[in-house]
Amino acid sequence: MLNNIINYYKAPDVKPVTMNDEEVAKTYRKKRINIFASCFLGYTMFYLTRKNISVALPVLSKELGFSNIELGILGSALYFSYAIGKFVNGVLADKADANKFMTVSIFISAVSNLLFAFSPLVFPSNMYYCGQSVLLLVMSFLWGVNGWFQSAGFPVCTKALTFWWSNKERGTVWSIWATSHQLGTCVVFLLAGYLIPKYGWQSAFIIPAFLNLASCIYIATHMYDKPQTEGLPDIEEYKEGKKPESEKEEDENMSYFEILKKYIFFNPIMWTLVLSFVFVYIFRYGTEDWIIKYLVEFKGDNLEIATQKQTFLPLFGIAGVLLAGLMSDKMYKGRRMPVNIIFCVGLIICLFGLMENYGHGMLHDLIDYVCLSGIGLFTAGPLIFIGGLCAVESSSKKVAAAATGFCGVFGYLGAMLSGIGTGYFIDNFGWQSALWFWIISAFLCIIILYPVYRKGL
Repeated sequence: MLNNIINYYKAPDVKPVTMNDEEVAKTYRKKRINIFASCFLGYTMFYLTRKNISVALPVLSKELGFSNIELGILGSALYFSYAIGKFVNGVLADKADANKFMTVSIFISAVSNLLFAFSPLVFPSNMYYCGQSVLLLVMSFLWGVNGWFQSAGFPVCTKALTFWWSNKERGTVWSIWATSHQLGTCVVFLLAGYLIPKYGWQSAFIIPAFLNLASCIYIATHMYDKPQTEGLPDIEEYKEGKKPESEKEEDENMSYFEILKKYIFFNPIMWTLVLSFVFVYIFRYGTEDWIIKYLVEFKGDNLEIATQKQTFLPLFGIAGVLLAGLMSDKMYKGRRMPVNIIFCVGLIICLFGLMENYGHGMLHDLIDYVCLSGIGLFTAGPLIFIGGLCAVESSSKKVAAAATGFCGVFGYLGAMLSGIGTGYFIDNFGWQSALWFWIISAFLCIIILYPVYRKGL
């Protein structure tokens, strides 16, 4: 059975280039459009079946009786499996067929969401003495399964963008693609915020699941593996007329595992990135997962208003992704660290503003919107750069998926700390302590990145 699975996922064989220059250009143009559309759609769909739980948290707490710590455990089940799965799936994605890898992952993620929605019907919390604990265990397991297959999305998209676009054009394409997760988050907040009050919390998992299943049809017919498996030359050969010398040396003298050791396991810059990424994910998922509950419980907003405010976070995150790419390319000539530090400072200011904005009324609501917009904008830069483009540019194209996966392991360890830590601080010290938790995380991220910034990176 294992051999059958390996053979199914195995990347297609490399085909010789038999097309003339005009045919190569035409084929590259067409297939790159399909690749980008598949990556953008696929990663957007992943977020529809991942961030839906953020809107459902207040209702899950009320209807199923889960405490904040239990909700943190439930959310962290995805982060735990995602943390491990992102690196494992990153290594696998480097060798697997990108088409099948992404399609199957989206399909199983959708199924997991459906089972999650119906699990309280099969395991009602009031059925027996420890019913609530059993339900929490079952739902955490299903959400963990979802996390494992969600973790395949980023590495496989990284592989596609790395192999189908050259170094000189990858930054722009990466920034545009990175808006997909902000778009997916924005859409699911609006969708779930509309569905839950009218049809119950289960609808926020069922409807996105069916949208994911429908997207599998497009991705299965429009996603490709590397250009060489489609009878095309390497992207550097096509765009620049030759391969980079480093890639030639790796091809001739180093195995995949040797490249993995050199550029990931024994790379000091990579370890700086992964350590800082822990704190990026603490404030990222702290704000994404808990702000709606904060607005409902601490600020007194109803779910609809809280969801509308939260939607500004991913909406301005799209602008943040594009601004980060523009600043790093135009203002800092390809340097990423100045942007990361500037964005973290901006994030701290916005979190302070949100925390100090007491009271109700039009002015206070306006300040909430401004602060949440800023949080979304300033989180975007460190998110896409540290564990994404910085990781790829600090490693090798041969291990691009594994590099981002390795950063993802530590990022989602931070997400686990964010879920459980935020729940703990709320239950024991109140909501303001949770915001201090996120602020301190952003400050520590700056401290860790500063030595790398001084080196000119």
